[in-house]
Amino acid sequence: MAGELEEKKTSATESAPAPVADVPTQHQAESYSQNLREEIKLLNAEIAARDEEIRKLIFRLATLEDSLAYRMAKCFGRFLEKIAPPGSNRHRLYLLTQKSVKLLIDSGFKSTWHRVYRYMTMRGLKGMIEQGENDQRFQKWLALNEPTARELALLAEEVEQLGHKPLISIIMPVYNVDEVWLKAAISSVKKQVYSKWELCMADDASTRPAVRQTMEEETRLDGRIRFTSFFENRRIVEASTAALSLAEGEYVGLLDHDDELDPRALLEVVRHINVDPAADLLYSDECVLEMSGKRTEPFFKPDFSPDLLLSMNYIGHFCVVRRSLVENLGGFREWYEGSQDYDLILRASERAQHIVHIPEMLYHRRRTLGPTSDDSFSESYTCEAAVNALEDTLVRRGWPGKVRTVAPGRYHVLNDVRGEPMVSIIIPTRDKSLLLRRCIESIRRKSTYTKYEILIVDNQSRDPASLTYLNDLAGERTCRVLKYDAPFNWSGINNFAAREATGDFLLFLNNDMEVLTPGWLEEMLGHAQRHEVGAVGAKLLLSDDTIQHAGVIVGQGGVAGHAFYGCPSHRAAYMDYTEVTRNVSAVTGACLLTRRAVFDEVQGFAESLPIGYNDVDYCLKLLAAGFFIVCTPHAVLYHYESASRGRLQPEENAQEFLRRWHGFIQKGDPFYNKNLDLNSGQYKVGRSGIR
Repeated sequence: MAGELEEKKTSATESAPAPVADVPTQHQAESYSQNLREEIKLLNAEIAARDEEIRKLIFRLATLEDSLAYRMAKCFGRFLEKIAPPGSNRHRLYLLTQKSVKLLIDSGFKSTWHRVYRYMTMRGLKGMIEQGENDQRFQKWLALNEPTARELALLAEEVEQLGHKPLISIIMPVYNVDEVWLKAAISSVKKQVYSKWELCMADDASTRPAVRQTMEEETRLDGRIRFTSFFENRRIVEASTAALSLAEGEYVGLLDHDDELDPRALLEVVRHINVDPAADLLYSDECVLEMSGKRTEPFFKPDFSPDLLLSMNYIGHFCVVRRSLVENLGGFREWYEGSQDYDLILRASERAQHIVHIPEMLYHRRRTLGPTSDDSFSESYTCEAAVNALEDTLVRRGWPGKVRTVAPGRYHVLNDVRGEPMVSIIIPTRDKSLLLRRCIESIRRKSTYTKYEILIVDNQSRDPASLTYLNDLAGERTCRVLKYDAPFNWSGINNFAAREATGDFLLFLNNDMEVLTPGWLEEMLGHAQRHEVGAVGAKLLLSDDTIQHAGVIVGQGGVAGHAFYGCPSHRAAYMDYTEVTRNVSAVTGACLLTRRAVFDEVQGFAESLPIGYNDVDYCLKLLAAGFFIVCTPHAVLYHYESASRGRLQPEENAQEFLRRWHGFIQKGDPFYNKNLDLNSGQYKVGRSGIR
């Protein structure tokens, strides 16, 4: 049987004609030629129609140029250029007015008035002009830093070189978003240079049919996109949890339904994970994305700053967390609806092995205009949830304290003072009895915490009035006068006094200070009692109510300088930094509180820096030892700025400081983003991050 089959098969093969190439017949060739002629005819007709459109447009343009309205507009443009030349404050004011009118047209009077009133209250006209200047700097920064198509292509090739390529799940709760913005958000994920991702969406029963249609369409087009949906609205926590339940990645990233990711976002995250495999929480810089597509209001963030995080959710988006950590924490919690991301980040920051800041503009947060964009109820609801999350944080960490709202999205955590520890207030002085008297009287009059001693260190006073006043102070119970009979050395004077002090906490204070806030000692002491804090500084004002000190930026001006120097104290600064507690690399020794044990651990102030930068050096020693430095704006004093000795900063002090901390300065202040200008203390967009 098998032989017969084989024989038939062979016979059939032999009898089959040999295959030949298909040769078109004459009829087929003529048909193809006719079709080609028809296509050419249609194309020529389309070109002719376009030519006619262009001819009409040219005619309309010529007519417009001859019109009275055009000539008037051209005259106005020349007039405007004369009275408000580009780059001038007048021109910026004109652009601001133009933008305000557009905002009024787009969003209506009520919403516009609410936004303008709040912004003017916080920043004033000068602040708005400065904001415009910073925006111009940011646009230049974008032009210099945005990757080109060729650079993105090279980055795609780099992906293949990565040793570890984890799957990243993007979590997106969705509700009644305009499908244009939803498509833009999804598209930004699909454009990622790093392709090993999945997008997990949860529709919270949107009433707009286009939302579900968009999600279904995107799911069909890309297998990495999945979604689930509710039949009834369950609000954002349940929607976020449902999206999270779809995730299978090693890490999860948070993305709002109308925001966008930079094409490099996931690649930068994976790059840093490869460098630091223990990274559990990663975050990036962000900016606002206007409806027009323009990017504004950059937020160049610091490296991990635990006190800033307690003051505001500065980590925000783009935030990526190891999925196992999120699951171990219990995910999103319904009790913090409206601030569920903030609550999750607070808890994750406590358990994360490493927290990594990526100083790149990877997240674009869309600003949508309309009657709900500044809804006061929503704002109140979110702030209340944030306060609850912060209060829970204090309980969880065993820090008794209180939380109050400073401004929308800004909070003040006041730690209770544990026990009644003695604070030794050390004040070096030389003559200038009026300054010293005002300082001491303000301490006694304003302080509500009374467990303190005052140590006055007299460095060779000669003025009779000052000597008399010092003799009077020496006879008082809460005050001691110590003699330091040697040439002025700020470090040596304070080290000497610290050895004589009886307190467990040392507060170094200049004699040209005046206390303004009653609870200043409790505020500073509440932070200094925390084991991870090495030193605490205050907000210091000059006599004209401008800021003298709100933290120190190491590297500013080549050495170190005060943040926000000269900024009006009543006006909100960059990201409200002058109104919230945050971590810095150093604070001024004009008002510095530290634990005695910590002071002894790093061997006090360096006496090789007798006049300048000794306080910054001390703080950097604390940083190197693993402590945080806290600057609080809730303890406020006047500083009449070295009124007794002037503002002398010897060059040899600067050179010694640079010798000691050259490596730190080269690496960059961790609490001052590399993309900010080191020639200014106002947190302006700079050139230091430009490739």
